[in-house]
Amino acid sequence: MTVLYICLVVIGVSMAAAVYRMVVGPAPADRAAAADLVFYGFVALVAFVGVIRGSDLVITIAVVATIVGFLAALSLARLVTGGKR
Repeated sequence: MTVLYICLVVIGVSMAAAVYRMVVGPAPADRAAAADLVFYGFVALVAFVGVIRGSDLVITIAVVATIVGFLAALSLARLVTGGKR
């Protein structure tokens, strides 16, 4: 159980660093990558809390959120590249 709490802290710290990069980022690509990291960190936090509480519904929510996050990452990549393939 202690390992799960350590994982929560590590993910929280990495999300804080990503939020800093999102605010200060020198390029739009850096900001997009940091936004993806924050989103997936949030999904990981939700999944860990679900594991700690023993909820089965959280896994389904995490899978759906991951699919939505992947589509958002594709959209951000298209936006950063200016629509070029």
